[in-house]
Amino acid sequence: MKKLMLKSLYALAALRYPNIKKKYLLYFIRDNYYCKLVQTKFLLKDYVEKKPYKVIEYRGEFDQELRYVLPFAYWHHLNGTLEKTISASNTKEFYFFSPNHEERYKERIWTESYDHYDVPNMTHSNSYSFQKWAQVPFREHYKNDLFVYDKPILLIANKYNREWDQPPINFLGIAELERIIHLCRDKYQIVYNRPLPTQIVQDNSETLDLGEHAWLRENHPEVIQMNDLYRQYHPGSVISYNHLQLMVYANSERFISMHGGTAALASCFGGSNIILSNPNWGMEHAFNEYENLFPKLSGAQILHAREKPEIFQFIEREWLK
Repeated sequence: MKKLMLKSLYALAALRYPNIKKKYLLYFIRDNYYCKLVQTKFLLKDYVEKKPYKVIEYRGEFDQELRYVLPFAYWHHLNGTLEKTISASNTKEFYFFSPNHEERYKERIWTESYDHYDVPNMTHSNSYSFQKWAQVPFREHYKNDLFVYDKPILLIANKYNREWDQPPINFLGIAELERIIHLCRDKYQIVYNRPLPTQIVQDNSETLDLGEHAWLRENHPEVIQMNDLYRQYHPGSVISYNHLQLMVYANSERFISMHGGTAALASCFGGSNIILSNPNWGMEHAFNEYENLFPKLSGAQILHAREKPEIFQFIEREWLK
């Protein structure tokens, strides 16, 4: 029955979007159709009975968790129907609203996202449903007086890992970091964030060595590194590295982030977020998600840099007026 339904929904997607040349994109649209269809089973519980029943379990990619699972869980919290959430280690602070959150998994399995139909949106698509989707108020919940500086924070959320089984594609090298620092250090307190593999739960992306942490410490001690903040405040004011990220991000209104979970997290706190995302990789571009999805995570201004030079154009035009 499920296979027949998926075939039918694929045919519907093909009829509705005949101009899509890359036919594999129709599978993403089909899957989101099916996700919406699955939700009809819960109409009575969600809109009539409205008692806690929903158990939301997820161990897939962090990106999808931020984009789809957390807003779905928060909607159920607001609706009075959330009973329990289950996710990976060090995620309790992301589910601060959950009445019962279990950190069950020690690693993430990225392929789980492709067969996770019990959330209204679970894959890339141009047919998102926001009926059971609510912005999670991370900034309001985690804004604090601890990470406050003389200048407003500019948070650089970098990454340097394999992407799509390729060498790093979306990242800031030392040359780009040098230029950003020189442009912005007079106006902003720059905070640099690239977690070590031991500080977050990994999925299929191998983290590589960029060597920038030591370089920053030697050449730009004025730049605050999240790794140093973690050593300073954990244990104590900071429960986990994710907790630290939430607290520092909540106090920032300027972000530079990279394609994937890094970009999604930085989009959850309002303000302005420059996202470096190469248009030759990833489904976000095909479905225009930097305009129709990412701003909805918090109302943030999303500035999509397709190439590294665009980052500096956005900084000078938007942030250095």
